[in-house]
Amino acid sequence: KCNILLKFAEDLEQMKPLCKTMTGRLDALFGASRRVCVVSHLHPDGDAIGSSTALVSYLRGRGADAVAVVPDAYPETLSFLTGPGTVLVASEDEASVRARLAAADLIVCVDFNSPSRTGILEEPLRAAVCPKVMIDHHLQPETEGFALVFSETEVSSASELLFHVLLAMPDIGDDAGRLSPDAARALMAGMTTDTNNFANSVFPSTLSMASALLGAGVDRDSLLAHLYNSYSESRFRAMGVFLKDRMHITADGVAYSIFSREDNSRLGLKDGDTDGFVNLPLGIGKVRMSIFLREDAGFFRVSVRSKKGCSSNALARAHFHGGGHECAAGGRVFFPGDIASREDAAQYIENVTARFLQSESPSE
Repeated sequence: KCNILLKFAEDLEQMKPLCKTMTGRLDALFGASRRVCVVSHLHPDGDAIGSSTALVSYLRGRGADAVAVVPDAYPETLSFLTGPGTVLVASEDEASVRARLAAADLIVCVDFNSPSRTGILEEPLRAAVCPKVMIDHHLQPETEGFALVFSETEVSSASELLFHVLLAMPDIGDDAGRLSPDAARALMAGMTTDTNNFANSVFPSTLSMASALLGAGVDRDSLLAHLYNSYSESRFRAMGVFLKDRMHITADGVAYSIFSREDNSRLGLKDGDTDGFVNLPLGIGKVRMSIFLREDAGFFRVSVRSKKGCSSNALARAHFHGGGHECAAGGRVFFPGDIASREDAAQYIENVTARFLQSESPSE
């Protein structure tokens, strides 16, 4: 058992010897495993689908029966990454997914730091007796129960971390051109979406990855067309409602917006249609933090984004049953529970953010 938090140096040459022992163990696990499940988090985004499908492609190239497993549906704009049989959605056939997890001889968890972030998959994931590996870039990883943990926050995305790990595999040999075209494209997609198309969380290693994948033949123009030019009309109509009628800004510089279930229905919104909305208010000079709530059954999904010096992660952990990165996090608000009813959501946001910003010291 080797629960090590892998720390990457910004210099890629310095990174390689740090990886060697752990990637050697990972290579041995890959070689010994025939039935592999690659699991990701609730409400899978571009990084979750990108990293998980890239790893599936790589493992299938090594002869494994590999499949990606997600708790619930992913946005239609990511369907270009998911060929037939590549991704199993637990909310669509929970019994089959549970059986697949129970029969696996290796489970790789990507883009989440705790099984609690997998919803209906948490119990079967924890119960699985096969070796488990974590490859993640979020703060505070829960390492118990994992045979190997690759955890690094100073990378753009789980896709970037996986890219560096795969390049350390003997069959890839630090040559991105040896990745399959599907894996290379999926890794680029995951990194692109998690950086908001290079607008945030970009490190020297991120640009090295992008350069290597472009050199390996990834068609970035086609990728961007799939990711950003194939949205539904309802997304853009909802964006107008978000900006005109739903966005509120407090005296403390917190922008918050709430979409009810009636809004979702009236606007014809599907999963993924509101992705990125939470970032829009940060373009306003006086806004320090942006919070977006979208109603689900008995709770609100919460997305939090902030400017440097204001911790989204700390707020989400303290008040939204969640967490994430310093300037990008998420969670939930339950009703009844955190609030008596959904009508109390706005006041709850104003109350907790006022207290939080008064007590929080500036982040480094």
